[in-house]
Amino acid sequence: MKIVVLTGGISTERDVSLSSGSMIFQALCNRGHQVMLLDVYLGYDGAVTEEVFASSKVREEGTSRIMLTHPDLESVRAMRPDGDSMYFGPHVIDICRQADIVFMALHGDGETGRIQAAFDLMGIRYTGSDYVSSAIAMDKALTKEIFLQNQIPTPGSFAMKKGEAEPEPVSFPCVVKVCSGGSSVGVYICEDQASYEAAKQEAYYYDSQILVEQYIKGREFSVGVIEGKALPAIEIAPLEGFYDYKNKYQAGSTIETCPADIPKEAEMRLRQAAEGAFRALRLQAYARMDFMMNGQGEIFCLEANTLPGMTPTSLLPQEAAAQGMDFETLCEHLIEVSLRKQRK
Repeated sequence: MKIVVLTGGISTERDVSLSSGSMIFQALCNRGHQVMLLDVYLGYDGAVTEEVFASSKVREEGTSRIMLTHPDLESVRAMRPDGDSMYFGPHVIDICRQADIVFMALHGDGETGRIQAAFDLMGIRYTGSDYVSSAIAMDKALTKEIFLQNQIPTPGSFAMKKGEAEPEPVSFPCVVKVCSGGSSVGVYICEDQASYEAAKQEAYYYDSQILVEQYIKGREFSVGVIEGKALPAIEIAPLEGFYDYKNKYQAGSTIETCPADIPKEAEMRLRQAAEGAFRALRLQAYARMDFMMNGQGEIFCLEANTLPGMTPTSLLPQEAAAQGMDFETLCEHLIEVSLRKQRK
């Protein structure tokens, strides 16, 4: 099978995407596929022939290493050979049209639904959810509304744009986060008014709309869902602070336990809520839901990730492994379920 692993992009999750892409690329090569690892933004500057799938040109900058902070995107833009007048880099569409499927290893950029919509118009098949469900899940405020309509437990919250007044009083501690973001970039836990004001100012740097959310003190979990069925829950316990960008991607920063060491009844509630969130958001193929559990055992779904990370520290591969599926098999399985979805 000819497969493009689409990676990179121009979001704050670029480094995460490059790391995911390099691992997926290697796994699919090991399974005997003809694979092209392609940066969606920087593109490909060689001749577009069938040989690109036989000898993938891999750019060296950050393809597997995730730094402590998100990348300098201006320096990435400066690398673009033709300027940045359009999102897709040179020859990206031409190469994707030659592939049997595009494996979406894009985080951030690839979760807004815009790339999926473009691919639908061009007849390009891809992994993961369609453009509608991707766009809905990327908007945390809209996701919250859908959760509430479908009885999916979620922390109380309100959304607002820069310059707007709070629609209700703020209680501390609280969480401030960008409405459309990932990898915990633009997420802040606020203990008082001063930290709240500073968090809002920083969050507006990343997004024009923010979410102010009830702080849930307790244990954090994640549950992957493939074709509507939940994988074993994984518990996430950072050694310091919360599960931020550093703790997500720096090895040794977080203790991850899968299956989670919790009562069977609690894990079943997590899995049922994850499957319910998957259905409510009209997700397809695969996704991952994030949860908090307070001291009373109540669970709260925080958000959905439509293109879960596939890095050395990512959660979905660990959950699949707990169910007996190694990384290479997981990558092929995600392609199979995505192809089935697109044939319907």
